[in-house]
Amino acid sequence: MKLVIAFAAIVTVAYAASISNDRDAVILKSSFDNIGLEGYNYEYETSNGISAQEQAQVQNAGRENEAIAARGQFSYTGPDGVVYSVSYIADENGFQPSGAHLPS
Repeated sequence: MKLVIAFAAIVTVAYAASISNDRDAVILKSSFDNIGLEGYNYEYETSNGISAQEQAQVQNAGRENEAIAARGQFSYTGPDGVVYSVSYIADENGFQPSGAHLPS
C-alpha cells in the first residue's frame, strides 16, 4: 500500500511540474518571414519543448481554383514524457498529418 501511495505521489508531482513548466514557458526562438500575398514562413520554439515551423505558397494565383498549400511540422512533450512529432501537408486535399504515433 505504501508503494502505491508513493508512486501516486511521484506521478502527481511530475504532472504538476509539467503544468507549471507550460505556464512559465517562454519563447526561445521565433521567426516570421515573407508574410504576404504569395505565402509565408514561420517557426518558433518554447522553453517547454514545443516547436513548430511552416511554409506556405499560393497555388494557381488569380485562377478560380486559387488556394494556399502549407507544409510544416510541430512537436511537443506529452504528459507521458514522450516527444510527439507531426509533419503535415495542408492543401486542396485537406490536412494530411504523419507521425510515428498516428495511424497510417
